[in-house]
Amino acid sequence: MEFEITDDDLAFYTKISVPPPTWCPQCRLQRRLSFYNLTNLFKRPCDLCKKDMVSMYPPEAPYTVYCPECWWSDKWSPFDYGRDCDFSRPFFEQFNELWHKVPLLGISITLDTRATSPYTNHVDSLKNCYLIFQAHMCEDCLYGFYLLFDKNTLDSSLVYSCEKMYDCSNCYRDNNCIGLRHQVTESIDSAFLSYSHNCQNCFASRNLRNKKYVAFNQQYSKEEYQKLVGQYDLGSWKTYQQVQKSAEDHWKTLPPDPDVSMRNVNSTGSTFFDCKNCKECYEVVGAEDCKYMLLIGTGPASDCYDISSWGNNINQSYECMNTGVNASKVRFSFDSGLNLENAEYVTGVIGGSRNVFGSIAITKGEYVILNKRYTKEEYESLVPKIKKHMDEMPYVDRRKNKLGYGEYFSPELSTFPYNLTMANLFFPLTKEEALAKGYTWRDREAQEYAHTMKAADLPDHIKDAPDTITKEVIACEKCGRGFRILESELVQRRAMNVPLPRTCPFCRIEEKMKAWVKSLTLHDRICDKCGTAFRTNFDKDEAPYILCKACYIKEVA
Repeated sequence: MEFEITDDDLAFYTKISVPPPTWCPQCRLQRRLSFYNLTNLFKRPCDLCKKDMVSMYPPEAPYTVYCPECWWSDKWSPFDYGRDCDFSRPFFEQFNELWHKVPLLGISITLDTRATSPYTNHVDSLKNCYLIFQAHMCEDCLYGFYLLFDKNTLDSSLVYSCEKMYDCSNCYRDNNCIGLRHQVTESIDSAFLSYSHNCQNCFASRNLRNKKYVAFNQQYSKEEYQKLVGQYDLGSWKTYQQVQKSAEDHWKTLPPDPDVSMRNVNSTGSTFFDCKNCKECYEVVGAEDCKYMLLIGTGPASDCYDISSWGNNINQSYECMNTGVNASKVRFSFDSGLNLENAEYVTGVIGGSRNVFGSIAITKGEYVILNKRYTKEEYESLVPKIKKHMDEMPYVDRRKNKLGYGEYFSPELSTFPYNLTMANLFFPLTKEEALAKGYTWRDREAQEYAHTMKAADLPDHIKDAPDTITKEVIACEKCGRGFRILESELVQRRAMNVPLPRTCPFCRIEEKMKAWVKSLTLHDRICDKCGTAFRTNFDKDEAPYILCKACYIKEVA
C-alpha cells in the first residue's frame, strides 16, 4: 500500500535518528498489536517455583515464564543470559533466541494486585477485581477493559473515575449509572445516555447538557419522570433488552458528536482531548507534536510517532507497544518503561534503565546489549556497528521481507499467536490468512464443559436469583464456555437491580472491545445541515442524520 511521508515526518525521523519507515501506518499498527495479548489467560506452571499460575502465555509457549513473585525476586538475574553480538548472523535472529531464554513475566500485574486480583492482566494497584484488563487504581471492578480510578463497576469498559456502573462504556466521572455509551461525563443516577454531560436522573436520551428528569429527550417534572421510568424494571433481562433497543433506536434520530474531541489545536483523529499539533491520534489525551498514536489515556506525550497504549509522560519515542511512564527516547519497544531512557529493541525493560539495546527483562540496567553489560565507551562504539550490521545483513522473514535497523520486530517473532492478540480485533484474519502472512495461530482447545445450567434457564429477574446460583456452571449462549456468577457479582447485581448475564465474561468484554475498535474507524460524510464534507466515526447505518462539528455544537449547545 502506498503511503505519504511528509516533510514534517522526515524532520521527526531525523530528530530521533531513525530511517523513514518502509511499512505503511496501518501495517505498522498491525505489526505492533500482534505482540499484545491482553485478555486471553491460561494456567501453566512457573518455570522457577513450579507452582501453577495464571498466565498470558499458553502452557505450550516455548519460552521461560515466571510467576510475578519469582520474576520480581532476586533469585535470578537477566544479566546471566548476556551474550556477545554475532556479526555473522542477523541481529533479529539472535534477539529471538534470547527472547526464548530470558524469563518472561507470566502475567503483567504487580505483587500487591496479585494478592487480591490474580485474574487480571496489564494492571496495577487493583483491589478485589476480577477479569479486568489494562487497568489502574481500581477496586471491586468486574469484567472490563481499560479502567482507570474506578470502583464497583460491572461489565463496563473505557471508564475513568467512575463508581457503581453497569454495562457502560466511554464514561468519565459518572456515578450509579446503567447502559451509558459514547462519552457520557459527570452524570449520576441515569441510564442509557449517549453523548451527554452533567446529567442527573435522565433516561434513554442523547446530547443532554446539564439536565434533570429527562427521558427520551423530553423534559418532565420529578414526579412525571419517576412515574415514567418506574415502568421499566431493569432487573428483568427481557425488559433490559427491550429498553436498550428502544434507547438505541431513539439515539439514531439525533445526531451524534461527530468526532468526540475537545480543547485541541491543529489535530486530527477520533476521541482525543487536549492535544496540539497531533495527527491521526485515537483515544489520546494530552499529546503534542505526535502522530499515529493509539490509546494514550494519560498524557503527557510529546514528539512521538507510532505509540500504541500506555504513554503517561513519554517523549521523543517511536514504534512502541505498551510503553510509558517517564519514558524518553525509546524506539522499537514492547512492554517497557517506568523511567526508561534511550532504549531500542527492548521488551520488559523497566525500573530506571537507560542506554539499553536489544535486551530483555532488564531492571535498573545501563549500557546493556543483548543482556550483556558494557562500559559507556564500549556501548557507544558497539551500537552503531550493530545498526550498520542490521542493514547489511537484514533479517529476512517468511514472506521475504527484509528487516533492518529502523523496523519493528518481525511479526513472526511475536510471543503470541495472532488470534490471541489485539491485532486480530483491529485487523481480523482467518487462520489461513494469518499463517500466510507469517503469523502463528492457536486453535481453540476442544473442551467438555460440565454445565449445570443453560443461560436460557436463568431467572429473568435478579430478585428471583437464589444464593445458590453462584454454584452453577452456566453455558454461554454465544461461545458455549462455562462461566459462574461470583458472590461479589451477585451482590452488585442485586444492589443495582440489573439482570444476570446470558454470555460469559470474555464474550461480554469482547463485545465492547469490538464496538470500541469500530468507533475508531473514520468515514467520509456530508453534514445534513450545511453540506460540509468531513470525517467521522459514524457510518450511515449508525447515524442516518449527522452534523459537522460546527453545526453539532450550535444545535446541541
